Amino acid sequence: MTYLALGDSYTIGESVPAAGRWPVQLAAALRGEGVPLAEPVILATTGWTTDELSAAMDAAGFAPPWDLVSLLIGVNNQYRGRDVEAYRGEFRRLLQRAIALADARAGRVLVLSIPDWGVTPFARDSGRDIARIASELDAYNATARQETLQLGARWVDIAPISRTRPTLLADDGLHPSAAQYALWTEAALPAVRAMLAAAPAA
Repeated sequence: MTYLALGDSYTIGESVPAAGRWPVQLAAALRGEGVPLAEPVILATTGWTTDELSAAMDAAGFAPPWDLVSLLIGVNNQYRGRDVEAYRGEFRRLLQRAIALADARAGRVLVLSIPDWGVTPFARDSGRDIARIASELDAYNATARQETLQLGARWVDIAPISRTRPTLLADDGLHPSAAQYALWTEAALPAVRAMLAAAPAA
């Protein structure tokens, strides 16, 4: 079974070893349970916004069918101060593309919420308004959740993990550690088990 992971620094696992990336941990956990899921193909780069991910997808030329597609994108839109309603439209189009890559099976697309980077030492040292970061990310995640559920994809909220386990960070003081990604994997596993066990029809 094939797996395509789309995103930004949180999907490529900035500052953690390749084995510590959450899509890699997810695939390994499922293989450990007997699910024949291949290593993920990851299209993600630190700093990407929604439009930059879309452009990269254009260049990559991926074609369906993929058995599982994950999407986690938006933190850099928020970081750059972009409007949440502009994010809504760009996120929706990305999600529609992800569903198309999953052979029009919305139930094979997993969306993770954006973690709260405002709890990190990087954010504290930046002089930014921590409460505003949290509020803006809540708005972004509410938007992504609404679009995800409306199109029939699966939503997993990992933002609370980032807020309750703020010390589980990589050495850069900003990105999650492999240990935090393991908690994301644990949160996503029940949904993904159900997704892959469901009938493959569109």
